[in-house]
Amino acid sequence: MPFPDRFYPIVDSVAWIRRLSALGVGTVQLRAKDLALDVALETVRTALAATNGTTTKLVVNDYWQAAIDAKAAHVHLGQEDLAEADVAAIRRAGLTLGISTHDDDELEKALRHAPDYVALGPIFPTTLKSMRFGPQGVSRVSEWKRRVGATPLVAIGGIKLEQADEIYAAGADSIAVVSDVTQNATPDERVKAWLRATVAP
Repeated sequence: MPFPDRFYPIVDSVAWIRRLSALGVGTVQLRAKDLALDVALETVRTALAATNGTTTKLVVNDYWQAAIDAKAAHVHLGQEDLAEADVAAIRRAGLTLGISTHDDDELEKALRHAPDYVALGPIFPTTLKSMRFGPQGVSRVSEWKRRVGATPLVAIGGIKLEQADEIYAAGADSIAVVSDVTQNATPDERVKAWLRATVAP
């Protein structure tokens, strides 16, 4: 199985992890912000338990120490998290490492850590989080893919299923999705549509 999968939803609760795992999603990121460390650890443990017996791979955003302590397999760091994280400890624990990037400097910093994938965003305008970077556009995906080479590239930011073919064609190996799932009127059906479009028969 590739990692991350071509469809890569990002959610903020264990309830969503449980729901997506039941639908057969291959890679899901838990991005729950502002948790106390003990709460983060318990949340990660509960999320991992929710994926037991499924094919879902859980990626822990930000809380790298909790990911290590809970024996998770995958962690994702933003640039601020990366500056404070013990990447050597993450590697010693055997976790895969994904890193967010938004400009040339951040990409250089990320590649110095030999990440298992690099995320680029936002591709399109997004209202879910305050960003100091404007939309990158589809052409940036192609540029980033040339630069990262064999390292998987994840495109993120305002992407809907109807735009997926264009993003993949530009060079993205995976598309991270937030609002197109979590804010969809019929999220389960939307997830199934993503899976039909991205999972080989």
